[in-house]
Amino acid sequence: MSFKFERLIVWQKAVELSDIVNQLTKNFPKDELFVLTSQIKRAADSVSLNIAERSTGQSNAEFKRFLGIALRSDIEVVGCMHLAKKRGYVDEKSFQPIYNRCEEILVMINSLRNKLK
Repeated sequence: MSFKFERLIVWQKAVELSDIVNQLTKNFPKDELFVLTSQIKRAADSVSLNIAERSTGQSNAEFKRFLGIALRSDIEVVGCMHLAKKRGYVDEKSFQPIYNRCEEILVMINSLRNKLK
């Protein structure tokens, strides 16, 4: 792996989250394609993309700023999952692993942000 972000476990977990969300949304109704489906997929992708975007060659302050954006995207995934559950697109069995993954990523991002000066 030649890029710094590829070695970050939080980035790896964020990529996995994106894949899980992508698979899950294939079962959402077609009328949600440009609404909730699009929103949750973009939010999930944004977590890993924002970690990657400023991880190399930037100041720690700039990297922290993008980690903050990644963190907010992670929280957005949780919000979207609550909507999907409320609308009956996902059950608790599908909801909980993604919720847990988002919570784990949140802790990891916060930890990484706190280590940067």
